[in-house]
Amino acid sequence: MRTALVIGTGLIGTSAALALAQRGVTVHLADHDPEQARTAAALGAGTDEAPDGPVDLALVAAPPAHVAGVLADAMRRGLARGYLDVASVKGGPRRELQALGLDLTAYLGTHPMSGREKSGPLAATGDLFEGRPWVLTPTRDTDTEVLNLALELVSHCRAVPVVMDADAHDRAVALVSHMPHLVSSMVAARLEHAEESAVRLCGQGIRDVTRIAASDPRMWIDILSANPGPVADLLSDVAADLDEAVRALRALQSSDEDKRREGSAGIEDVLRRGNAGQVRVPGKHGSAPRAYEAVVVLIDDQPGQLARIFADAGMAGVNIEDVRIEHATGQQAGLVQLMVEPKAAPVLTAALRERGWAIRQ
Repeated sequence: MRTALVIGTGLIGTSAALALAQRGVTVHLADHDPEQARTAAALGAGTDEAPDGPVDLALVAAPPAHVAGVLADAMRRGLARGYLDVASVKGGPRRELQALGLDLTAYLGTHPMSGREKSGPLAATGDLFEGRPWVLTPTRDTDTEVLNLALELVSHCRAVPVVMDADAHDRAVALVSHMPHLVSSMVAARLEHAEESAVRLCGQGIRDVTRIAASDPRMWIDILSANPGPVADLLSDVAADLDEAVRALRALQSSDEDKRREGSAGIEDVLRRGNAGQVRVPGKHGSAPRAYEAVVVLIDDQPGQLARIFADAGMAGVNIEDVRIEHATGQQAGLVQLMVEPKAAPVLTAALRERGWAIRQ
């Protein structure tokens, strides 16, 4: 691939353009908002000038509701040898293109499983997709050259290609992305009118659950409008679990011992099924999840503290597998949880204590 046209210069489009430009591909940028394309160009993602002729690859990064229309226009104008999109829903756009009577041999639907709470070109980075799954949904009609272009794009973005059927993809993202986003928003909505004294007690748990609720509602309306059926089916299942949990909690309030036992069993069932589902979430680099031990360090909220901890861990010969930070309410301090292999925890604990760090048990 020597030339590419990225149509849509938001977070995903600009990030892909940055990755391609960094690897020597001549990238042309287009957007319904010319100012946004100019911003992406100023960031080094390419040029906002139109290409002189057909490019090797046209990448459409428009909202799901507009993908088919943008793709159809590009294909009718013969802008490229191959056409991809990066919409988060795959079955709908393909069916729309089929209904328009277009030849789909030069088209392949894709979806990079990466993003941020922020949107727009200024949020883009060339390494946004690094190590992340990038779903490809070829069919028997897909031209081999187009599939190769898609694989080259994924390679340039340092992502991991995953081949799926389009409708299976839509059911999967409903489960792992779209439904969780709505549930996160519902939990966060409970905080909108909560007492300030209650909100001040927010800890890491509520921050973890509500983090993705900070995303742009307009973007998510587009996404959910393109995949409403599978998301509604999953929310119906969640609603059934919620009804059971409510009944179990009401039973726990009863003065009847049998009812309380029933309620306890109901809550335990939900929690245990949650345990069973959580352990299926892939671990580092997509591998099977592994059990790590946390070494908890108290730090001041000052520049250089994390760098010092990581340097001291490195001197002790310990690899930090993951890190979590919980900020103390009303204090300029926090707790850093350094996740390490169980056998490395005593080594790291001793080394950090020797270097003056306060370790919490």
